[in-house]
Amino acid sequence: MNNVLELIDVKRKFVQGDVTIEVLRGVDLRIGKGELVALLGPSGSGKSTMLQAIGLLEGGFSGSIKLDGEEVSAAGVDRQTEIRRQKLGFVYQFHHLLPEFSAVDNVAMPLWVRRMSIDAAREVAADMLAQVGLSARMQHRPAELSGGERQRVAVARALVSQPACVLADEPTGNLDRVSANLVFELMLSLAARQQTALVMVTHDASLAASCQRQYRLDGGILKPLNP
Repeated sequence: MNNVLELIDVKRKFVQGDVTIEVLRGVDLRIGKGELVALLGPSGSGKSTMLQAIGLLEGGFSGSIKLDGEEVSAAGVDRQTEIRRQKLGFVYQFHHLLPEFSAVDNVAMPLWVRRMSIDAAREVAADMLAQVGLSARMQHRPAELSGGERQRVAVARALVSQPACVLADEPTGNLDRVSANLVFELMLSLAARQQTALVMVTHDASLAASCQRQYRLDGGILKPLNP
């Protein structure tokens, strides 16, 4: 299996006065195309920090991060921005939808950033919203949608550009069980259909069990739960 994502000896530490906190202590991880990986661990264990490293959202890391075979951790700022736009999708605990935009325009946004025409982007976005069961809600703004619907829009937005990898940080953390299961199943289904790798941080062991691999991050050390 070709690796979409590869982390080799990734480390991150913070210095607070005389205290050094090692958040990531030599993390190694390889994820193939279309593979679904769950990342568990206690609060403050560094799970979100690890996603920030993969997502090229924060500096200060050492080690190697490769995406689609390209060494991205040492790339310049402009190249890293391009990589985020072209090859990564993000789903957060809070949907982060733009309140003044309709659902279809929120989903179209990553395509506009890629300079796709307005009409073409809306057409692709409308198809993606149909896949998450929101054809009838395309013109609604976030305030007019339920929590589960907003999160489904966020999933559609993350996957609309068919990225190589989606990073999901507690994507169902604010939802009731029924809505959480629906959003999770849609996310897995779409990722599998597009052969998009998925790395998901979650505290929900039952959701994690549906992923092909589960890892636990604790004390800065990443260990497989099902080696």
